[in-house]
Amino acid sequence: MIGKLSGTVDSIAGDQVILDVGGVGYLMQCPASTVSRLQAGAHASLMTEMKVSEDAIRLYGFASAEEREWFRLLQTVQSVGAKVALAVLSTLSPRDLQRALALGDKAMIGRAPGVGPKLALRIVTELKDKAPAMLLHGEPAQPHAAPAAPRGPAADAAAALLKLGYSEGQAAEAVARAANDLGEGAEASALIREALRGLAR
Repeated sequence: MIGKLSGTVDSIAGDQVILDVGGVGYLMQCPASTVSRLQAGAHASLMTEMKVSEDAIRLYGFASAEEREWFRLLQTVQSVGAKVALAVLSTLSPRDLQRALALGDKAMIGRAPGVGPKLALRIVTELKDKAPAMLLHGEPAQPHAAPAAPRGPAADAAAALLKLGYSEGQAAEAVARAANDLGEGAEASALIREALRGLAR
């Protein structure tokens, strides 16, 4: 199984990337968020997922391990295959996906191509309870980030609520609502205060 590839980006066409690793070109499909970070001729390291079927072997590439985890998790939902999982990750960042699931926002997930209202509802229903655990893993890893990079304000706020005795589900939903109200860039302390106000209502 191939878990990670590092090399030079040979070419990019739509969602397909050829990564030259020691003279061997690996063709892989990537979500739009990953493709946007790549540049032909530049060095890149991608986390990979390999799918083997009767007629093909396909590689999928991701800028972070978290994106790959979401790709795997989405496919645990009935009727969600690799194509739909990639479409969701191309439409929503891991942070937006966490928030949509925590809030039960099927309309946000339904923005992804190929995801109708029924499938969006199924994704929300089946993954809502798994969103808190993903949130607590922290924010998406940034390219070339130090291994000990901090988890990010949303994860820190959720962890603080857990210490106060709230369940993972309550913490994730409260932090997601607080992040919606305060906008991007809110610090953990502000998220905690806003989340506690919401929980007290």
